[in-house]
Amino acid sequence: MAEDSEHRHRPGAMKQQNKGHKHGRHRTKGQIDRDNQGRVNVKTISKKSTQYKKAERRNLAQQIRKQKRDEALNKKRQRGGVSTPPLFVVVIPLCGEEHSQNALELLQTAAAEMEGGEGQSTASQNEQGILHLSVPRFRKRISFYTPPAESLHAVLDAAKVADNVMFIMSPHTELDERTEFLFSCLMGQGMPSATFVYHGMATLPVKKVADTKKALQKVFENRFPDAKLHALDKTQDAQVVLRHLTDGKLKSVHYREKRPHLVAENISFEAESAEATVGTMKVSGYLRGAAMSVNRLVYLVGGDTYQLLQIDSVPDPHPLVLKPGKQRTHGKGGVDVEMDDTSVTVLAKADPQKQESLQSEVEPDPMEGEQTWPTEEELAEAENNLPRKKKLPKGFSEYQSAWIVSDDEEDDNSGDDEDEDMAPVEQSESESSEEDEDDEEEGYEAMMTEGEDTDKLEKMKDERQHVMFPDEVDTPHDLPARERFARYRGLQSFRTSPWHKDEELPPDYARIYRFSNLKLLQKEILKREDPDAVQPGQYITVHVANVPKSFMENYKPGEPVVLFGMLPYEQCMSVIHFVIRRTAGFTQTIRSKDRLVFQVGYRRFSACPIFSQHTSGDKQKFERYLPQEGAVVATMFAPIMFGPAPVLVFTPGQDQLVATGSLLSDNPDRIIIKRVVLSGAPFKINKRTATIRFMFFNRDDILWFKKIELRTKWGRRGRILEPLGTHGHMKCYFNTQLKSQDTVLMNLYKRQFPKWTYSPSVPTPMPLSRADEELEGAAYQMFD
Repeated sequence: MAEDSEHRHRPGAMKQQNKGHKHGRHRTKGQIDRDNQGRVNVKTISKKSTQYKKAERRNLAQQIRKQKRDEALNKKRQRGGVSTPPLFVVVIPLCGEEHSQNALELLQTAAAEMEGGEGQSTASQNEQGILHLSVPRFRKRISFYTPPAESLHAVLDAAKVADNVMFIMSPHTELDERTEFLFSCLMGQGMPSATFVYHGMATLPVKKVADTKKALQKVFENRFPDAKLHALDKTQDAQVVLRHLTDGKLKSVHYREKRPHLVAENISFEAESAEATVGTMKVSGYLRGAAMSVNRLVYLVGGDTYQLLQIDSVPDPHPLVLKPGKQRTHGKGGVDVEMDDTSVTVLAKADPQKQESLQSEVEPDPMEGEQTWPTEEELAEAENNLPRKKKLPKGFSEYQSAWIVSDDEEDDNSGDDEDEDMAPVEQSESESSEEDEDDEEEGYEAMMTEGEDTDKLEKMKDERQHVMFPDEVDTPHDLPARERFARYRGLQSFRTSPWHKDEELPPDYARIYRFSNLKLLQKEILKREDPDAVQPGQYITVHVANVPKSFMENYKPGEPVVLFGMLPYEQCMSVIHFVIRRTAGFTQTIRSKDRLVFQVGYRRFSACPIFSQHTSGDKQKFERYLPQEGAVVATMFAPIMFGPAPVLVFTPGQDQLVATGSLLSDNPDRIIIKRVVLSGAPFKINKRTATIRFMFFNRDDILWFKKIELRTKWGRRGRILEPLGTHGHMKCYFNTQLKSQDTVLMNLYKRQFPKWTYSPSVPTPMPLSRADEELEGAAYQMFD
C-alpha cells in the first residue's frame, strides 16, 4: 500500500522523453508474425508495370505504327488487284454533267498513255453504266459509276458500297443548299474516302485561278478538313488523280464490312410463266465485304428480303490485262467489251434444311390470351358507342371537320389517334375534345387536296403551344375525368417509382422476337465461319428467288442495284430504337406517329415512330413532337439490325432530311411513359390550405384522383383533402402558402407503345418545292 501511494514524477508533453531500451538487435520471429498478421511477402511482382523506359516506349510506338501501316496496306491489296474486285469509285458532279463526262474521258486517256506494266490499259462499260478502267502501270482496276443526279436514292445507294467518292467541281461551283444537303446525307450514312477534283479551270484568266481554288476549297473544308483539291485539266493531272485513287487510304464503313454485298453488273429476270407475279432474278457482280452463304437471306436495296437458290462463279469480264486469244467488241458508249466463252461453275446451292426462313413475325397463339364472353350489358353498351357518320357542309375537307365537333378522344387500344383519313368523319360519345392528346393515324401523311396548308399551320401552333405549356391538357366538361383518363395513373416519383415492363402489353408484342442478350448473340454470329461460303473478291452470279415482277417493272436503267447479305435474325421484327437529332436546316413540325422514311445501314423503310427522351433510368418520357434541339429516341416496330448502323430520316415523297443519328438498341422492354398535366387555379387561399377550381368539374372525379400528389409551377407540393360542393371545387393542403398567380398541377402517366406501321416500300423522293418553303416562313410569321 505504501508503494502504491508513493508519488512519482511524470514528465509533461514539453519535457524530454528518452526512448525505451531495445532488448536485442532484431525482433523475434513471433513478433514479426504478429506484425504481419498472416500476410506473406510476394517473391515476384504479378502486376504488369505500366511504366516503360524510353527505349521501350520508342519500340512500342514503332510496333503500333507498323501494325497500322500493315492494316492499311492489306485494305489496299483487297481492292483493285488481279484477284480482288476493282476499286469502286462513285462520281458525283457538283456542276454540270458535261464536266463529269469530260473528266472520265480524260482519265481514260491518261491510263492509255501510261507506260510500264504488263499489257495495255483497257476500258469497258456495261449496261448499268459502270465504266471499268484497268491501269497496268499501277496493277490496279478502277470502276467508275455516275448515278443519276436527280435521284437521291441512287446517289445514296451507290455511296453505300463505294470505296471512294469523287466529287467533280467546276470554277463556278458554290456551296448551295443542294450541295450542303448532299454532304449531310452522305456523312450521315457513313462516308467512305472522298476525292475532290476540279475541271475547266483552263478557261479562266490566270489572275483568277488562285482565288477560284480558294473558293472551291471552302466548299468542302468544313465537312472534309483533310481532303485535298486536285486539278483535272491535263493528262498529267489525270495521272496524279489515278495515282491518288489507287494508293489513297481507304476508310472502312463498319456495317458493310461485316456483311457481303455487291453492285449489279448484269441483271436478268426469269419468270415461270407469263401470268406469274414472281420470278428468279440473276444478279452478277463482284462480291465485296464478308463471305456470302447461299443459305442466308439477302436484302435487295429498294425491294425486300429474299432467299437465294444458288451462287455461280462467272469468268471475270473485266480483267486487269487482256489475255491472248480473247476478243473485244464495241459495247455501250463505243468502248470495248471483252468476249469470253468459258463455262459457268456452280459454287453453292441452297440446302432447304439449312436455309434461313423468311418468317419475320411470331405467330401468336389465340388460346394463350384469356377471353370471356361479354355480357348483355356490355353488348348493349358497345352497340350504343358505335361510331356514327356525320355529314359535312359542302366544301369542307377532312381536317376542317374537326372544327365542327371537337370531342374526339384518343383510342384506348392503340394510343392517341385521330381518324383523319376516313371519308365520313367518325365520332364516338366516349371521345373527348382534347386535341393536344390526339395523335396522327397511320394514313395521315397522305397528300390532302384541301386544307393541307391549314393543317401545317395548326401543327406549328400546337407545337408552340406545347413548348409554352408542356403536356398540359384541359379536363373535358361533358365527360368525367375518371373515364377520360382511365388508363392513366399517378406516380410518386417518375424516376424511382416501379413500372413493370410486361404490364398491359398490346397484342402486337406477341408478334415480335425477343432476345435476352443481343450483343452476345452478335458476337457469336460474327465468329461463325461457314466452310461452304463464297469468299469475297470473285465475280459471281446469285440467283434470288421469288422476286416480284414489279421490281423489274419499276427499275430504271442507270440506277444502281445493290444486294446485301444479311446476318442471321436480321429479318425478325422487334422494337427498334434510334437516337436521332434534327438537322439545322429542317424547320417543319414533326409529330409523334407521323410517317417518316428511315434509312438504317443498308435497309430503307417507312414507319410511324414515337419519340421519347434520351435519358438514363428505367423509364423515359414520351415526346409529342420532334424537338428543335437535342437528341431524341425514335421507337418503332422494324426488323432487327445489328449495330453499329447510321440512321437517316426523310419526309416521305420528298428529299428533305429531317434528322440523322444511329441505332441505339433492339429492346422491347424500354418503357416509354406519356404524361398529361391537369391544371387548376386557386379560388381561395389560406395559410396552408386553398380552394382549387377548374381542375375537375364534378365531385366523383375529385374522389377518384384524391390520392395523387399535387404540385405548383412555383414549387409547392400538396394533396387533396376533400371536395367542396358538386361543381369541382376542392380543398387542398400545401407545404407552404400559395400565391394567387400560381397554378396547381396534377401529373398523370400511362405507357405509350408504337403502332405496327412498318412498310418496306418507300415512295420515290421528289425535290422540295419553293412554295412549301414560302408557306412555312409565312406561317411562322403569322403565329408570331
